[in-house]
Amino acid sequence: MTDGGERVDNRRRWQALGVGLVAAFMTLLDVSIVNVAVPSIDRALGATPSDLQWVLSGYALAFGLVLVPAGRFGDARGRRNAFVLGIGLFTLTSALAGLARSPEWLIVARLLQGAAAGIVNPQVSGLIQQLFRGPERGRPFGLLGTTIGISTAVGPLLGGLLIQAGGAEHGWRWVFFVNVPVGVVAMVLGWRLLPAAPAGGRRRESLDPVGVLLLGVGVLLLLLPLVQREQWRGPRGWALAAAGLAVLAGFAAWERRYARRRPPLFDLRLFGFRSYTLGSLVALLYFGGFTAIFFVFTLYLQNGLGYSALVAGVAITPFALGAAAASALGGRIVDRYGRPLVAVGLLVVVLGLGAVVLVLRADPPGSVPLLTAAPLLVAGLGSGLVIAPNQTLTLAQVPVAQAGSGAGMLQTGQRIGSAAGIAAVGAVFFSALADTGGDWSAAVRHSLSLAAGIVALALVAALVDVHLGRRRCRPATADDGARR
Repeated sequence: MTDGGERVDNRRRWQALGVGLVAAFMTLLDVSIVNVAVPSIDRALGATPSDLQWVLSGYALAFGLVLVPAGRFGDARGRRNAFVLGIGLFTLTSALAGLARSPEWLIVARLLQGAAAGIVNPQVSGLIQQLFRGPERGRPFGLLGTTIGISTAVGPLLGGLLIQAGGAEHGWRWVFFVNVPVGVVAMVLGWRLLPAAPAGGRRRESLDPVGVLLLGVGVLLLLLPLVQREQWRGPRGWALAAAGLAVLAGFAAWERRYARRRPPLFDLRLFGFRSYTLGSLVALLYFGGFTAIFFVFTLYLQNGLGYSALVAGVAITPFALGAAAASALGGRIVDRYGRPLVAVGLLVVVLGLGAVVLVLRADPPGSVPLLTAAPLLVAGLGSGLVIAPNQTLTLAQVPVAQAGSGAGMLQTGQRIGSAAGIAAVGAVFFSALADTGGDWSAAVRHSLSLAAGIVALALVAALVDVHLGRRRCRPATADDGARR
């Protein structure tokens, strides 16, 4: 496999991918692993609800802000350089988070940690585009999708295990400290195994600082009201969101103008590919419903039913197991079935979440974690057929030179979807809890129903893509890329 004139043998490229997947797992794990640590952090640091909201959502906020610029930096300056830099910062900020002595200290560390994670992740997708070609990408993208799904779903379980092992007072610190040895090893192996940037070529390209600024401000204005939803009640949040959309429109206009002279931060022509446009929409909507499930369900189990962090984590494990099994299959068969495979996965997720709601509606007398295991397993199986295949199909036509920024924009949509979904589903959860006088079962049913509805919207987007693909398949000139 050729990389800018440098030969990368088959064994080495799989080793490089392995390092990238470990790094992606570690950074994405921190999106969900902290959920089960919130009660312990609250007791240890005396954090306010606003502090805890920033600990959870500040990571996703910073993560989303830097994804596209970091992807562009990797495209222009070399993915190995960006990867090692990001992992080094992530390792350092994880240690700082574990050493926190006040809520403010922890919030700052989490913001920096999220930014470091945002530097790392687009390099992994870009690396796959760089090292693999055509149908070869199905398996590595399948592994990446498995990593994304499992890291999010297994976070509560690993967090519960670490808190149990470290003790009630300081166990939450090990949620952050565990990243340090893994990060050090990933830095060393990343520098040794990832291909270096070519000596010449694109290294002198501008990184489009105006585009970086406009995109960053636009995403910030969109995400900030979601992060501050409990503190900013009223029209302020809507006004900021509207301003964010206006700034993003300005970003699009600037990128079109800038692209006439030199390569932009993000090439808007990628949205000319139906696979990229609808795939990005599917990802945004799916992560809006998918990520929120673990937020409300672990709250319900710990605060509502009194289970420990470990039991709450174990209760989510069936979803993670189902996602792992189906992701491995989805990565292998996505080239055969295309977008209909994603639609089937989304339908299965909706059915699985609906079954969880039905189980809870029956007011079960037995163990809730045990009774919800089967429907969560079904939902996990569906999830495994969504994330990996959708990522493969969405990025299939992205040129290698734009792989980092293209993947960064896709993941930015995922982070926006996650933040919006947690905000919306969380608002329904807490509103129902207040309206029902503390009925936790009713609150989680209402919130999971909304999460299933958001996933159903992703299903509609996937079905639109399938329908348009079939229409375009009728002429003899329809190409394989359009069918997807």
